[in-house]
Amino acid sequence: MSEKKIKKVFVEGAIPPDKIAGSIAHHQSKTGIGAHSIFLGQVRADVINEKKVAAIEYTAYEEMAGKKFHEIREAAFSKFDLTCAHIYHSLGTVKAGEICLFVFTSSAHRKAATDACSYLVEEIKAKVPIFGKELFEDETHQWKVNQ
Repeated sequence: MSEKKIKKVFVEGAIPPDKIAGSIAHHQSKTGIGAHSIFLGQVRADVINEKKVAAIEYTAYEEMAGKKFHEIREAAFSKFDLTCAHIYHSLGTVKAGEICLFVFTSSAHRKAATDACSYLVEEIKAKVPIFGKELFEDETHQWKVNQ
């Protein structure tokens, strides 16, 4: 595994829109970048067995999940010609309609940025041990299964 420092990924609660806008603005000074790709995961108000999801409560073994995020990010750098890759995931309660995952990749060219962004999202969903508890409007809950 890389000797690079493990970056902070977790955000308590929803990822605020100003964090996303600020991240984009921060990259304006990096003029070697020609393309960005962004994925925003949003909590859906699914209806399951006639009960509507009001929020998802995310939990994780933070140290283990942080290492897995780091491995996935480093793998993306080895597979794609990236300039930057940023990943943020929520912990705690995120209401329906709010952002819970923010993946932001940058490269000199669009194909690397978009392919890497898709790669990161799929790897995160498949490999990172984060657990989501769907909280229904009637105050009952169930554990979420990733699809």
